[in-house]
Amino acid sequence: MRQMAAWSLALIGMVASASDKPDERGRAVYERCLACHAIEQHRTGPAHCGLFGRKAGSAPGFADYSDAMKRSGWEWTPATLNTFLKAPMQALPGTSMGYAGVKDDGERAALIAWLQKAAKPGAACQVPR
Repeated sequence: MRQMAAWSLALIGMVASASDKPDERGRAVYERCLACHAIEQHRTGPAHCGLFGRKAGSAPGFADYSDAMKRSGWEWTPATLNTFLKAPMQALPGTSMGYAGVKDDGERAALIAWLQKAAKPGAACQVPR
């Protein structure tokens, strides 16, 4: 019982210390996205404010989606974003996002954790119109 309690406390400590790092690490990974994306404004790619829970290919005010993205039927969740960001062109053939992907699982997890905060409409950003 003591060993289990000690293990649980150690695990909680690891999770707590790891949770401080995703913000920094996730923001650093997002810097790779800035050539085409931003949180509150459209660029070559759509803005990310309001990303989670949004249907893929439907950012307000952004019309330059591939047919594949518009027809995907996906809703952006941490799971779908993880799949897409790992290998965009394999996950969604025909996508216009010509990026090789974020191959490192830890980087992808940190990016998604950061985006969940940074792309939260009203709290962190304003959805472009």
